[in-house]
Amino acid sequence: MRHLKALDQARGQNLAFENIWASDFSQRFPHVDIAEANRILHAQTADGTMLYGLDVTHAAWSAVGRGWLTAPLRWPLLRWLADHGYLGFARYRNRISKLITGKERCLECSLDE
Repeated sequence: MRHLKALDQARGQNLAFENIWASDFSQRFPHVDIAEANRILHAQTADGTMLYGLDVTHAAWSAVGRGWLTAPLRWPLLRWLADHGYLGFARYRNRISKLITGKERCLECSLDE
């Protein structure tokens, strides 16, 4: 996420990163279910369209000029496999994180570090 944010800053800050655990998140985004947003990635485009899962990943990387890296994940033949793989990863990401980093998750993470 830090790399994505750095690329975004270099291209004019097209992305806004939000912390679903922020105390005012529900007031600012009443249409977003926090439990569901914790389950899979959520994004809202400038026109209000909601994106989910790997569509968020592809849109974000496209916004910073690197959509070619994630485009194959949206190709019809790979999309189904990629989406199911993502859902499996997302379901167990806290356990995976704990195995790799020793921390299950970070509720107060900052992209400013």
